[in-house]
Amino acid sequence: MSLLLLLVFFSCKENAETIEAPPPEIPVVEVIKKDIPRYNEFVGQVYGFQDIPIRTRVQGFVDQIHFEEGLPVKKNQLLYTIDPQPYEEAVAAMQSKVAEAQTYLVNAENELNRYKPLAEINAVSQSDLDAALATRDAAKASLDAANANLRISQIDLGYTKLYSPIDGLIGKTEARVGEFVGADPNPVILNVVSQIQQVRVQFFLTEAEYLAIVRATKNSQGERKNLPGNNIDLLLADGSRFEEKGTFEFLGRNIDATTGSILVQAIFPNPNKVLRPGMFAKVRVQFGEIKDAHLVPQRSVIELQGQYSVYVVDSDDVVRAKVVKTGERVGDLWLIEEGLERDDRVIVEGLQKVATGMKVKPALTEFKSQSPEVE
Repeated sequence: MSLLLLLVFFSCKENAETIEAPPPEIPVVEVIKKDIPRYNEFVGQVYGFQDIPIRTRVQGFVDQIHFEEGLPVKKNQLLYTIDPQPYEEAVAAMQSKVAEAQTYLVNAENELNRYKPLAEINAVSQSDLDAALATRDAAKASLDAANANLRISQIDLGYTKLYSPIDGLIGKTEARVGEFVGADPNPVILNVVSQIQQVRVQFFLTEAEYLAIVRATKNSQGERKNLPGNNIDLLLADGSRFEEKGTFEFLGRNIDATTGSILVQAIFPNPNKVLRPGMFAKVRVQFGEIKDAHLVPQRSVIELQGQYSVYVVDSDDVVRAKVVKTGERVGDLWLIEEGLERDDRVIVEGLQKVATGMKVKPALTEFKSQSPEVE
């Protein structure tokens, strides 16, 4: 009896082992089909809306600095004082020469007035009268010259005080109190004031890109209303997107013969003053639209040694690997340019659990993008 029970037990165990496990349930999504904008990215550089250098127009020692570096300054705010003493002395010397010239002119006019009635009664010769007249004219010219020199010296004295030409942000000073400035190799540009409430971003188009724009818009004049790019994005160095949109400002006059590119400038609002002159950033500009693009979630794409592929489930519920050609990323989706069909079911989760030829139970799900770039 025991032997019979033992045989039954082993027979049941053998039958249980031959029962196949059900295929695993794997989430899949259909290829997402939609029209998406086509973007081009360019490396751009940020400039202040105005970047005005503070230059010294006279030579001398820096006497005082009237601002704090890196902080805002107001228009007509005093920034630097150059030692005014040499220029004050020059003004005093020129004032003395003006007074001297005025004295000569008064004497010359008196002499001329004395000669005129004498000449009328022939008490003096005509040549004496002409000489007196010439002396008066020369004295008048000397006074004009002295006044001109006085004005020049007063202008030079005025240049010893340097004021901010605009409201803006001032940078690091290139000269300290006591340094001699105004002649090479000493600083001539002492600082720069930048207006950064708005900023300019400059980037370059290749000649081929420029021609494509011209043909698409039928506009070679750089008119803002017809050119693309009035909704320009700026991608910062940390990968984030700047919150403000840029506007196309102008297209350069010429193609640079050295680089084969043409300058483009855009304007970005900068209310929080995040952008600073000198920053580099990627400028992303929309050029046209891709109709009926094929998109898949980025996490569905597998990259191995520079080759990209996705797992799809065919009509027999068997896993197949497809090599694909990827395009640009659109939020958390990836544009697939080649390799997928419209009705392909792409595995979106559990990639590490599947392999080519494996039978699965596909669970069709709807992919909900978390990116604001995907509508």
